[in-house]
Amino acid sequence: MFTIAHFSDVHLSPLPQPRVTELLNKRLFGYLNWQRRRARHQRGIVDALINDMRRRKVDHVAITGDITNISLPAEFRQVVRWLNTVGTPHDVTVVPGNHDAYVTPVRDPGFWRWEAYMSPNAEAKRFLGGAATQQSFPFLRIFDEIALIGLSTAVTTFPGMATGRLGTTQLRALEQLLGRLGGVGYARVVLIHHPPLPGMASVGRALSDAEQLREVLLARGAELVIYGHNHRFDINKLGVGSAAIPIIGAPSASSSSEIAEKRSRYNLYTINKLPRDRWQVTLRSRVFDGTGGFSETDHGVL
Repeated sequence: MFTIAHFSDVHLSPLPQPRVTELLNKRLFGYLNWQRRRARHQRGIVDALINDMRRRKVDHVAITGDITNISLPAEFRQVVRWLNTVGTPHDVTVVPGNHDAYVTPVRDPGFWRWEAYMSPNAEAKRFLGGAATQQSFPFLRIFDEIALIGLSTAVTTFPGMATGRLGTTQLRALEQLLGRLGGVGYARVVLIHHPPLPGMASVGRALSDAEQLREVLLARGAELVIYGHNHRFDINKLGVGSAAIPIIGAPSASSSSEIAEKRSRYNLYTINKLPRDRWQVTLRSRVFDGTGGFSETDHGVL
């Protein structure tokens, strides 16, 4: 049994005060938007979720992007400090989101400051060969027979756009990894920021190669795909019958919304091995009640 706690769209606050020169690009629009909507994302809610998670029996933490707001260098440094409080790179896996690539970094590593949380572990090396090492996607982490595959959809876009893209190289590597790992009976968990299927986000916010990703998943299979970006909880499935892949979205971990599906929460996925190399995934959600407490929803077997 292996349990993963899933957080997404942290939008960590407070936003460091940017220099004027740092706003002479797309960041200006994001900064003005943050000033208008900052009450929607509260650090205290994130802290409450993390504290609640620490009281659960969790084997690993997955964070699916948008940890920053406008990709300020000071934000990336702030996120590193925050990640260090959440857990070690062995215990936490991160993939970036579009806000983590809000602009193209200049003389700054950008989200690669979190490289330790986005790198293959030693157990994964035999599946990667010599092609995929540090600073590349997809990356792979293996814990016993649980394989976490991290994808990046984080690309810099024009103002007003929040699209993502995987690209041919990532898609081909993902297809190979899913095939290899499935061939030895591992549970394959895919981490991605943007919703992975066509029609799950509006044109200006969607994954541009979602159709290609859908075909890879149908061809090779996976036991679970988790994502964020839409700031809402959602359950979908790809395929039919016992081979159907659960596709689960998490809302913003810092959200102050009172709308049920947008209320701040984190998801707990428990993965159990069944006979004949089959896997069972169950889902529980820990939902913030707005006053400091939590309720739990048991969604059962996915």
